[in-house]
Parts: sequence; C-alpha cells; structure tokens
Amino acid sequence: MYSILLQAQQPGGNPLQFIIFGAIIVVFYFFMIRPQQKKAKEQKKFTEEIKRGDAVVTIGGAHGIVAELEGDTFILEVEKGGRIRFNKSAISMEATKAATATKK
Repeated sequence: MYSILLQAQQPGGNPLQFIIFGAIIVVFYFFMIRPQQKKAKEQKKFTEEIKRGDAVVTIGGAHGIVAELEGDTFILEVEKGGRIRFNKSAISMEATKAATATKK
C-alpha cells in the first residue's frame, strides 16, 4: 500500500510529457484558434465591403436594405420606409449570404 506513495517522480520530468503537451497545444491552435481568426477576418472584410443598396440581415434578424453608411454605423431601411441605425458589427455574414442565396 505504501509502495505507491514511495514512487515519487524524479525532478526533471519525462521528456515524453513535454512532447505530448506541445502536441496538444499545436492541435488546439490548428483546430480552435486559427479557424476563429480566419472567420473574424472574413467577417471584417464582409462588413467593410457593404455599400448603399445592399440587402443585409442583422444578428438580431432584421432584414432590410442599407440606406446610408456613416463611419462604423449604417441605416437599415426596412419595410414601408422604416429606418433603423445599427453598428456595422451587427451585420450577420452567414444570414445575409443565406438570405441572398434564397432570393436568387
């Protein structure tokens, strides 16, 4: 029973542990961090390319046409002349692409 307690590891550790730990970090980077960075870059490019007259969908689900662009905000014209001001970051790239694909 006490033999388990007496089997303490020697200082310095096992080199295999460091290799496994490094591999976990590499896998985490390529499967979690890098795709998120790529998606954020695509979203930023998409919002920068928005122009007046584009049909967009916001994150909250509001559908409309961009009436005006003012810096980092835009005015969305919705049904019957209603106009709402949003930040450009509120545009949903996935929903906008899906909505424009179904209209074609």
